[in-house]
Amino acid sequence: MAPVSKPWHIVKASTLHGTGVFAARDIPAGTRIIEYGGRRITSERADELHPVNPADPFHTFFFSLSSGKVIDGGDRGNDARWINHSCGPNCEAQESSNGKRVYIVAVQDIPAGAELFYDYGLVMEGRITKTLRKQYQCLCGTSACRGTMLALPKRGKPRTRKTGEAG
Repeated sequence: MAPVSKPWHIVKASTLHGTGVFAARDIPAGTRIIEYGGRRITSERADELHPVNPADPFHTFFFSLSSGKVIDGGDRGNDARWINHSCGPNCEAQESSNGKRVYIVAVQDIPAGAELFYDYGLVMEGRITKTLRKQYQCLCGTSACRGTMLALPKRGKPRTRKTGEAG
């Protein structure tokens, strides 16, 4: 009989935001910590379900897959749904090659007791306004903090404005 391995994580209150997930023991970089669990639904169904809590309409447990499906961590989800966002994460979400699963993987060595974070990088359609940024405000406080959980467009070269000669 194979030995039962101890879990990499525990769930408890977070000083950053509500509930969080923490390293139960030292986690080496590259470790697959947990799969993001939940029922698979269509993006249309996710739109119908949102918001789950009208008092907190910007909080969901949805995880979009490249296939167009959405993992609803609020329905048959697991502890991964409690992992908080950070702009300076110690984990990342990695989609399986078949596009059906998402795993949370350590991107650096994580000491026992440290809270686990990944960058949500939420993608929104349309223009990202100041109001939208505030609705998805980030509380991580890292030096890399962009102030929002939203994925912001990459800044390229500044646009040069063409001006005509006054005639």
